[in-house]
Amino acid sequence: MKALYFSAGSVNQRREQSTLIRGLLRRQPRWMVYASLGLLVPLLMSLFAVSPMNASSALATCVQETTLANGVTVLVKEISTAPVVSLQVWYRVGSAQEPQGQNGIAHQLEHLMFKGTESRPLQFGQLFNAIGSVTNAFTSYDVTAYHHTVRADQLQSLLILEADRMLNSQITPENLDSEKRVVISELQGYENSPEYRLSRVMMATLFSNHPYGLTVGGTAADVEQFSLEQVKDFYRQYYRPDNAVVVITGGIDPNQALTMVQETFGQLKNPDRPAGTATLPPPQPPSGPIAPITLQEPGSAPFLQILYPLPGLLHADAPALEVLDAILSGGRSSRLYQALVETGKVSAVNSYAAMLQAGGWFEIAAIASTNEDLSGVEPIIQDIIETVQTQAIAPGELQRAKNQLRANFILRNRDIDSQGSQLAYDQTVAGDYRYSDRLLAGIEAVTASDIQRVAQTYLQTNQRVVGRFQPTEITDDELMPLSGRQTTEHFYAGDPVDPASVAQYLPQGLESLTATNLSHGRDTAAQISTFTLKNGLRILFLVDTSTPTVTLAGRIHAGTAYDLLTTPGLASLTADNLLNGTQTQDALTLATTLEDRGITLDFSTFRDGVDIEGYALSADLDVLLKNLADVLQGASFPANDFENSQQRALTGLHLEADDPVRVGRRIFQQTLYPQNHPLHPFPTLESVGRIQRQDLLDFYRQAYSPDQTVLTLVGNFDLDRVRSLFVEDFGHWQPSGPALSLEFPEVGLPEKTIFVNQVMPGKPQAITYLGSPGIDRLDPRFYAALLLNHIIGGDTLSSRLGVEIRDRLGLTYGIYSFFAAGPQAGPFLIQMQTAPGDTPQAIQATLSLLRDLRERGVTSAELEAAKRSLMNSYPVELASIDTLARSLLGNALVGLDPGEVLRFPDRLAAVTLEEVHQALQELIHPDRMVIVSAGPAISFSPREP
Repeated sequence: MKALYFSAGSVNQRREQSTLIRGLLRRQPRWMVYASLGLLVPLLMSLFAVSPMNASSALATCVQETTLANGVTVLVKEISTAPVVSLQVWYRVGSAQEPQGQNGIAHQLEHLMFKGTESRPLQFGQLFNAIGSVTNAFTSYDVTAYHHTVRADQLQSLLILEADRMLNSQITPENLDSEKRVVISELQGYENSPEYRLSRVMMATLFSNHPYGLTVGGTAADVEQFSLEQVKDFYRQYYRPDNAVVVITGGIDPNQALTMVQETFGQLKNPDRPAGTATLPPPQPPSGPIAPITLQEPGSAPFLQILYPLPGLLHADAPALEVLDAILSGGRSSRLYQALVETGKVSAVNSYAAMLQAGGWFEIAAIASTNEDLSGVEPIIQDIIETVQTQAIAPGELQRAKNQLRANFILRNRDIDSQGSQLAYDQTVAGDYRYSDRLLAGIEAVTASDIQRVAQTYLQTNQRVVGRFQPTEITDDELMPLSGRQTTEHFYAGDPVDPASVAQYLPQGLESLTATNLSHGRDTAAQISTFTLKNGLRILFLVDTSTPTVTLAGRIHAGTAYDLLTTPGLASLTADNLLNGTQTQDALTLATTLEDRGITLDFSTFRDGVDIEGYALSADLDVLLKNLADVLQGASFPANDFENSQQRALTGLHLEADDPVRVGRRIFQQTLYPQNHPLHPFPTLESVGRIQRQDLLDFYRQAYSPDQTVLTLVGNFDLDRVRSLFVEDFGHWQPSGPALSLEFPEVGLPEKTIFVNQVMPGKPQAITYLGSPGIDRLDPRFYAALLLNHIIGGDTLSSRLGVEIRDRLGLTYGIYSFFAAGPQAGPFLIQMQTAPGDTPQAIQATLSLLRDLRERGVTSAELEAAKRSLMNSYPVELASIDTLARSLLGNALVGLDPGEVLRFPDRLAAVTLEEVHQALQELIHPDRMVIVSAGPAISFSPREP
């Protein structure tokens, strides 16, 4: 059960880590990140709007299915916990249905669907933004999908817009030329990844005579040759009522929703021509052994990929293959992890089962550890597979895999957007919205003999494709500006989009929100309880009985900012070792205890602190809390595990050195902030290599303290009982000494713009950062800056930067801006991805736009539109259990009370145009910025103002 989407870039880049792909019922795979159009979220806003489901029920419970007279399939599911809805419009067409010689045309059309219609000739992203919709789209092998989450009272507006563009999209030569440049930028960005390059070759080998062997987005050469008539013909053939699935989930009456769909999509007529067929023959497996593939190119670490052909998702073996996947790589107790990661042979290993309509594949992937090669890894993997094929799985191991799959499915589908996406996928790809429920039932019925049988049937050495990536040597160039000629272009920033011109194309009027009509029928602030133990540990509780789950979010003031006082890399390495065992249990026992119940407990290190994330079914909350308390109070940092984690950290640094996003951000930070600033240090191979186990023990005792820790718990639990559990589990935790303290010196603007170009071999796309010192969360200009940022670059398709740099000039796949405003002042940043030939023009056009903005200011209409957009989207954000937990935590960390979450609309409404202009003049300085471009060589010099 696998939806593979073409998108590979992360919209929310909070977790800037390399990850391997996971199965759909477990971790969301990288290709499922919804970033196909680069639609980026505003400052401090969550990506997904979600509201909880009754997870104790089957996904398909209470779904109302209807087929309209014109063939549109409609699914509606009421989830009445918040007035928020998710709208999914999926088409039964993807890259697998493309005509021969037109690889990538489905994805190209997806981009063009945002360029306007005959009656609404403007960027649809601006319309979606105006009504507060969190919107995106993706193209996969079997489907193309457009999805939104919005206030329930804006559903009709979304339906009108989606119905309009189903048949009336404006596909013009100008729009096609512009979006071709954007798509090529996107495709070249994927080429930055060695994993993508190797996978492309391997898929072409495994499916040499099938559409699944082609990349979903095609290549730059494919895109360049698309003709206008080819795109129009593909659009007319597949974008039609009888080829569409519309799914609505959330806080709306099903009958009312169906009436709206009938009044919009129901009025559309199918074209006279027959619909294109989506049926594909199954791929033919290899007829014999295939020679291994070796890719030797610039990179950072060797890695291995093995592919085996699988049947389609409707095959009876699908449940057993999901369980086999979990047994092989489902957590620390899994077989691949124990054999390869725990022994230090690889730094990461994973597997997943991808099952599409016509066929699929099973992948095993591993990244070699530092100073290790791949020669001994493949035989170990084969030994593990042969053991599974010949020896029965123990009952406990089998049940653990089932529990993981069940718990992860429930936790992942708590929100309306995930439910809508899953129902749409099941209906469009599997042909039945009840597919997931049947799959889960099938998983429960899987036996040990089933695991042996599917391993024997599908993991055959004579049908697999083995790929190895061997990086060529990377030289560590000096991090210094490359001199180049002054660009001669003087770009005029086009006039900003007049909000009035957007409003005239909106289906209906919009009303602003205040805190009084944002309560969703519940006084969130009044329901929040704050509890402080005698040792200083603070916990915020919010009971929500709508799901049998709990979300734990926390932060310990032990982040990488403290590397300034110790050794760069020490804070992260300490957090990475927390789950390696305690005084009472070793790492495997701890992992098994959690994984037996499908509990997730993770620690992630950032500048401001170590974030705690815990997810569990409500019945397992006791186990989650007890093990968290054990880890925070009694981590033992075993020597062998420390050495392995240190090697993984070194491998991670090698991987980061090959990632333009990470390299560019590091150079930006170290250029903007002086060496005595906590935001300056970054780990190096040398600094991590000299860290000793005793350093971790010392930092753990100093920094991990109850009075430096804040937790939030949101979900279904008995408040009095849980308070008692915290006293019992955490009450004996005592500070070991005075808290560590840091000074954050004030950072001034550079005297003039500084440009740094870090050349990275083999990177076809540049990642560029432009920025300057910013503000902290408690700065009185925060809300004015939030609105200003929304206008400048808070959304790739509707902001000034998006309209000018992406939409009008077609220079970038994605551009956005943000203020990193936390407990301490972070930078104001603009980030974009461009082809090297377009980078100088894109930088200069961005600077010109900022200069023009400072000179002419923003209009009152722009400000009101920004307020309306953020206010309309706020209920979408507030409806999320996980986002709410993280928001409460963030407010607590800077000293704001729980009620601040409800004051957000009124804070925005109170901002004046004068305050925005003040923030603009004080915070945006286009001629005193740090500009860093990582990737190809760039010829650029900042021009004098």
